[in-house]
Amino acid sequence: MQTLTRQDVRRLAISRQHLDGAERPSLLDVIRDLGCVQLDPIRHVERTHLLVLWSRLGLFDTAELERLRFEERALFEYWAHAASLVLTEEWPVHGWYMRHLQAQPDHKWMAENREMIDPLLQEMVAEFQKGPRMSRDLELEQDPRFDSRWWSGRYASVLIDYLWSRGKLIVYGRPFNNHRVWGIADDFWPDWTPREEWSDEQVTRFSVQKAVRALGAATPKQIKQHYTRGRYPKLTAVLHKLVKEGVLHEVTVLADDGTPLPGPWYLHQDDGGLLAQIQAGEWNGRTTLLSPFDNLICDRDRTELLFDFFFRIEIYVPKAKRQYGYYVLPILHGDRLIGRIDADMDRKTNTLHMHNVYAEDGAPQDAATVQAITQAAANLAQFLGAEGVVWGNVPQVWAELA
Repeated sequence: MQTLTRQDVRRLAISRQHLDGAERPSLLDVIRDLGCVQLDPIRHVERTHLLVLWSRLGLFDTAELERLRFEERALFEYWAHAASLVLTEEWPVHGWYMRHLQAQPDHKWMAENREMIDPLLQEMVAEFQKGPRMSRDLELEQDPRFDSRWWSGRYASVLIDYLWSRGKLIVYGRPFNNHRVWGIADDFWPDWTPREEWSDEQVTRFSVQKAVRALGAATPKQIKQHYTRGRYPKLTAVLHKLVKEGVLHEVTVLADDGTPLPGPWYLHQDDGGLLAQIQAGEWNGRTTLLSPFDNLICDRDRTELLFDFFFRIEIYVPKAKRQYGYYVLPILHGDRLIGRIDADMDRKTNTLHMHNVYAEDGAPQDAATVQAITQAAANLAQFLGAEGVVWGNVPQVWAELA
């Protein structure tokens, strides 16, 4: 059985997710290899999907992303490990989940309010059949409301989410302040969209390979947390079959003291050559900042296991109880996460603020590391259109940042 170190797995994942120093692929190819790019409404620094892509591509053309989303429709918004941009060419995977949700019993509150919900659903669908529109532009005879902390308070908003999850509606655009334009999903798909209905085994077979390749090497638990989180029916049987066919190889991953990490771990056959290069020392890293929702670190337990980096998002933690800050960007330096930055883009003054910088224990202190962090921050500022970067509290080991 082949043996890998934690460093091997880190470098495999970083390379497969295009965070290394290799030549950059196209925007669509980056998303293909990631499988999904999470969407989140918070713009404290920038929308997370833009940060995830910037970390890999640098100053990429955001207009190209919009074209892929809403003109070519090569991407669409749906559930992956969270609400994400996913690939239209992978529709059978997501179509399976749409059908899965359609087969589930409705929420209790819907069943208890059928007299109101069913006519409202019919009226909403009839409105969207007239053409795509924002939810606020729906001309409904009745628009019942309820008290809510998280929703707009409109039943229509909840039902749009219900119809979206089940593949009836899709996002056609976000033309104004990130507000979504909704329309009938069946009218959205390009002619080339693969609309096959896959079985449980077909879905898991595809998704397992997608996850393992993006992760470099992974355990079943890590696979289940990645790409289509929690959507791996018949996982154990599929893993056994893929190993028997030689598509996946079972490997051992060693901790730094030489003891095996709990497994089993799987490596995809197509990454054997990349692993050989890495183990031969043919690997180059680089320094960049990551979105708190980045694919590389979205599985917090795996991040801690492989990088010795404990990371939790503190957006919903009361300010007085935050350890690091509201919106924290981990610092990827080579194959290590060496620190984090509590950052904020002030769009009134057009300034990127690095309020607090934290170095991990054992982080490199040399001038080249400080320069690399400085350059990564400058590149982010350029991408954001900021006129400058202002540094706040910095650790003594990186005092030159200030």
